[in-house]
Amino acid sequence: MKKTVLVTGANKGIGFGIAKHLGLSGWSVIIGARHQERAEKAIEELKALGVDVKGWVNIELADSDTIGKAAKEISMKYPDLFLLVNNAGIPGDMSVDGEHTKLEDIRKTIDINFIGTFMLTQSLMPLLEKNGGRIVNITVPSEISPYWHPLAYVTSKAAQNAMMGVLAMEFQQQGRALEIFSVHPGPTTTDLNGNMQLPGFHDIDTVGEKFAELINDGMSHQGEFLELYPIVKEE
Repeated sequence: MKKTVLVTGANKGIGFGIAKHLGLSGWSVIIGARHQERAEKAIEELKALGVDVKGWVNIELADSDTIGKAAKEISMKYPDLFLLVNNAGIPGDMSVDGEHTKLEDIRKTIDINFIGTFMLTQSLMPLLEKNGGRIVNITVPSEISPYWHPLAYVTSKAAQNAMMGVLAMEFQQQGRALEIFSVHPGPTTTDLNGNMQLPGFHDIDTVGEKFAELINDGMSHQGEFLELYPIVKEE
Protein backbone atom coordinates (compact mmCIF):
# COMPACT_ATOMS: atom_id res chain seq x y z
CA MET A 1 0.00 0.00 0.00
CA LYS A 2 1.34 3.41 -0.98
CA LYS A 3 2.15 5.96 1.70
CA THR A 4 0.85 9.50 1.34
CA VAL A 5 2.96 12.65 1.52
CA LEU A 6 2.03 16.34 1.60
CA VAL A 7 4.73 18.59 0.14
CA THR A 8 4.21 22.32 0.66
CA GLY A 9 5.39 24.61 -2.12
CA ALA A 10 5.38 21.61 -4.44
CA ASN A 11 4.34 23.46 -7.58
CA LYS A 12 7.94 24.46 -8.39
CA GLY A 13 11.58 24.32 -7.34
CA ILE A 14 12.83 21.90 -4.71
CA GLY A 15 9.26 21.09 -3.63
CA PHE A 16 8.41 19.93 -7.15
CA GLY A 17 11.59 17.85 -7.30
CA ILE A 18 10.74 16.22 -3.98
CA ALA A 19 7.14 15.50 -5.01
CA LYS A 20 8.34 14.08 -8.34
CA HIS A 21 10.93 11.70 -6.95
CA LEU A 22 8.90 10.57 -3.94
CA GLY A 23 6.08 9.86 -6.40
CA LEU A 24 8.37 7.96 -8.75
CA SER A 25 9.56 5.88 -5.78
CA GLY A 26 6.01 4.79 -4.94
CA TRP A 27 4.46 7.52 -2.80
CA SER A 28 1.04 9.12 -3.30
CA VAL A 29 1.46 12.88 -3.39
CA ILE A 30 -0.61 15.82 -2.19
CA ILE A 31 0.46 19.20 -3.54
CA GLY A 32 0.46 22.13 -1.12
CA ALA A 33 0.37 25.44 -3.02
CA ARG A 34 -0.95 28.99 -2.94
CA HIS A 35 -2.24 29.27 -6.51
CA GLN A 36 -4.67 26.90 -8.19
CA GLU A 37 -3.33 27.42 -11.71
CA ARG A 38 0.26 26.66 -10.68
CA ALA A 39 -0.85 23.67 -8.64
CA GLU A 40 -2.84 22.21 -11.52
CA LYS A 41 0.07 22.71 -13.92
CA ALA A 42 2.38 20.85 -11.53
CA ILE A 43 -0.18 18.05 -11.13
CA GLU A 44 -0.45 17.70 -14.90
CA GLU A 45 3.34 17.42 -15.23
CA LEU A 46 3.64 14.93 -12.38
CA LYS A 47 0.83 12.72 -13.64
CA ALA A 48 2.44 12.68 -17.09
CA LEU A 49 5.50 11.19 -15.41
CA GLY A 50 3.41 8.49 -13.76
CA VAL A 51 3.21 10.03 -10.29
CA ASP A 52 0.11 9.22 -8.24
CA VAL A 53 -1.16 12.70 -7.30
CA LYS A 54 -4.15 12.65 -4.96
CA GLY A 55 -4.88 16.36 -5.36
CA TRP A 56 -3.83 19.76 -4.09
CA VAL A 57 -4.56 21.84 -1.01
CA ASN A 58 -4.54 25.62 -0.81
CA ILE A 59 -1.97 26.59 1.84
CA GLU A 60 -0.93 30.19 2.43
CA LEU A 61 1.55 30.19 5.29
CA ALA A 62 1.02 33.89 5.95
CA ASP A 63 -2.70 33.33 6.57
CA SER A 64 -3.66 31.40 9.71
CA ASP A 65 -7.23 30.92 8.44
CA THR A 66 -6.11 29.04 5.31
CA ILE A 67 -3.75 26.92 7.41
CA GLY A 68 -6.62 25.87 9.67
CA LYS A 69 -8.88 25.16 6.67
CA ALA A 70 -6.13 23.19 4.95
CA ALA A 71 -5.52 21.02 8.01
CA LYS A 72 -9.24 20.20 8.26
CA GLU A 73 -9.44 19.43 4.54
CA ILE A 74 -6.41 17.15 4.71
CA SER A 75 -7.76 15.30 7.75
CA MET A 76 -11.06 14.66 5.95
CA LYS A 77 -9.82 13.89 2.44
CA TYR A 78 -6.48 12.27 3.19
CA PRO A 79 -6.74 10.49 6.56
CA ASP A 80 -3.81 8.24 5.64
CA LEU A 81 -1.30 11.12 5.54
CA PHE A 82 2.05 9.74 6.71
CA LEU A 83 4.64 12.37 5.78
CA LEU A 84 4.60 16.17 5.91
CA VAL A 85 7.41 17.91 4.03
CA ASN A 86 7.63 21.55 5.10
CA ASN A 87 9.28 23.01 2.01
CA ALA A 88 7.35 26.21 1.27
CA GLY A 89 8.90 29.52 2.24
CA ILE A 90 10.09 32.89 1.03
CA PRO A 91 13.67 34.17 0.64
CA GLY A 92 13.28 37.58 2.19
CA ASP A 93 15.41 40.36 0.73
CA MET A 94 18.68 38.68 -0.15
CA SER A 95 20.12 41.79 -1.79
CA VAL A 96 21.01 43.63 1.43
CA ASP A 97 23.42 42.99 4.29
CA GLY A 98 22.30 42.50 7.87
CA GLU A 99 22.68 46.14 8.84
CA HIS A 100 20.35 47.30 6.07
CA THR A 101 17.73 44.58 6.42
CA LYS A 102 14.32 46.13 7.04
CA LEU A 103 12.42 45.06 10.14
CA GLU A 104 9.28 44.49 8.09
CA ASP A 105 11.21 42.01 5.92
CA ILE A 106 12.39 40.07 8.97
CA ARG A 107 8.84 39.96 10.35
CA LYS A 108 7.33 38.77 7.06
CA THR A 109 9.98 36.11 6.50
CA ILE A 110 9.68 34.74 10.04
CA ASP A 111 5.89 34.88 9.84
CA ILE A 112 5.88 32.59 6.80
CA ASN A 113 8.97 30.41 7.20
CA PHE A 114 8.65 29.80 10.93
CA ILE A 115 5.26 30.76 12.35
CA GLY A 116 3.23 29.52 9.35
CA THR A 117 5.27 26.33 9.15
CA PHE A 118 4.84 25.71 12.88
CA MET A 119 1.07 26.29 12.69
CA LEU A 120 0.67 23.80 9.85
CA THR A 121 2.87 21.25 11.61
CA GLN A 122 0.98 21.68 14.88
CA SER A 123 -2.38 21.37 13.11
CA LEU A 124 -1.41 18.11 11.38
CA MET A 125 0.38 16.45 14.31
CA PRO A 126 -2.69 14.57 15.60
CA LEU A 127 -3.29 12.98 12.18
CA LEU A 128 0.39 12.21 11.63
CA GLU A 129 0.73 10.68 15.09
CA LYS A 130 -2.31 8.51 14.50
CA ASN A 131 -0.52 7.13 11.43
CA GLY A 132 2.89 6.85 13.10
CA GLY A 133 4.10 9.47 10.67
CA ARG A 134 6.99 11.81 10.00
CA ILE A 135 7.67 15.54 9.61
CA VAL A 136 10.59 16.81 7.55
CA ASN A 137 11.67 20.45 7.33
CA ILE A 138 13.62 21.73 4.33
CA THR A 139 16.03 24.21 5.85
CA VAL A 140 19.58 25.56 6.09
CA PRO A 141 22.14 25.28 8.90
CA SER A 142 21.77 27.58 11.91
CA GLU A 143 25.53 28.11 11.85
CA ILE A 144 26.34 31.25 9.91
CA SER A 145 28.12 30.64 6.62
CA PRO A 146 30.70 33.25 5.57
CA TYR A 147 29.65 32.72 1.96
CA TRP A 148 25.89 33.23 2.14
CA HIS A 149 23.95 34.65 5.09
CA PRO A 150 20.87 36.80 4.29
CA LEU A 151 19.67 37.86 7.73
CA ALA A 152 15.89 37.49 7.41
CA TYR A 153 16.06 34.07 5.74
CA VAL A 154 18.74 32.57 7.99
CA THR A 155 16.97 33.88 11.11
CA SER A 156 13.67 32.30 10.06
CA LYS A 157 15.31 28.96 9.37
CA ALA A 158 17.25 29.03 12.65
CA ALA A 159 13.88 29.33 14.42
CA GLN A 160 12.55 26.43 12.36
CA ASN A 161 15.58 24.34 13.33
CA ALA A 162 14.95 25.12 17.00
CA MET A 163 11.33 24.01 16.58
CA MET A 164 12.50 20.71 15.11
CA GLY A 165 14.97 20.11 17.93
CA VAL A 166 12.47 20.83 20.69
CA LEU A 167 9.71 18.71 19.15
CA ALA A 168 12.06 15.79 18.45
CA MET A 169 13.24 15.77 22.06
CA GLU A 170 9.69 15.91 23.37
CA PHE A 171 8.50 13.15 21.02
CA GLN A 172 11.28 10.93 22.36
CA GLN A 173 10.69 11.84 26.01
CA GLN A 174 6.96 11.26 25.69
CA GLY A 175 7.28 8.07 23.67
CA ARG A 176 5.09 9.40 20.88
CA ALA A 177 4.69 7.76 17.47
CA LEU A 178 6.00 10.80 15.63
CA GLU A 179 9.32 11.60 14.03
CA ILE A 180 10.70 14.97 12.97
CA PHE A 181 14.00 15.92 11.38
CA SER A 182 15.53 18.53 9.09
CA VAL A 183 17.11 18.29 5.66
CA HIS A 184 19.45 20.83 4.10
CA PRO A 185 19.42 20.26 0.32
CA GLY A 186 22.62 22.22 -0.18
CA PRO A 187 23.12 24.87 -2.87
CA THR A 188 20.36 24.36 -5.43
CA THR A 189 19.43 26.35 -8.53
CA THR A 190 15.86 27.63 -7.94
CA ASP A 191 13.70 30.73 -8.30
CA LEU A 192 14.41 31.49 -4.64
CA ASN A 193 18.01 32.45 -5.44
CA GLY A 194 17.34 33.86 -8.89
CA ASN A 195 18.27 30.54 -10.55
CA MET A 196 21.87 30.98 -9.44
CA GLN A 197 24.34 28.54 -10.97
CA LEU A 198 27.73 28.36 -9.29
CA PRO A 199 30.27 25.60 -8.56
CA GLY A 200 28.76 23.16 -6.06
CA PHE A 201 25.15 23.94 -7.04
CA HIS A 202 22.73 21.14 -7.97
CA ASP A 203 19.47 21.02 -9.90
CA ILE A 204 16.09 20.16 -8.42
CA ASP A 205 16.05 16.65 -9.90
CA THR A 206 19.37 15.76 -8.29
CA VAL A 207 18.16 17.07 -4.93
CA GLY A 208 14.71 15.48 -5.26
CA GLU A 209 16.15 12.07 -6.08
CA LYS A 210 18.59 12.14 -3.17
CA PHE A 211 15.83 13.32 -0.80
CA ALA A 212 13.62 10.39 -1.86
CA GLU A 213 16.50 7.98 -1.21
CA LEU A 214 16.85 9.42 2.30
CA ILE A 215 13.14 9.14 3.06
CA ASN A 216 13.06 5.57 1.78
CA ASP A 217 16.19 4.36 3.60
CA GLY A 218 14.20 2.58 6.33
CA MET A 219 16.07 4.34 9.14
CA SER A 220 14.93 6.63 11.96
CA HIS A 221 16.29 10.17 11.79
CA GLN A 222 14.56 11.62 14.85
CA GLY A 223 16.01 15.05 15.67
CA GLU A 224 18.72 14.89 13.01
CA PHE A 225 19.93 17.69 10.76
CA LEU A 226 20.95 16.04 7.50
CA GLU A 227 22.78 17.67 4.61
CA LEU A 228 22.20 16.22 1.15
CA TYR A 229 24.96 18.33 -0.37
CA PRO A 230 27.11 20.40 2.00
CA ILE A 231 28.03 23.93 0.98
CA VAL A 232 31.25 24.01 -1.01
CA LYS A 233 33.80 26.43 0.41
CA GLU A 234 34.97 29.21 -1.84
CA GLU A 235 38.64 29.26 -2.77
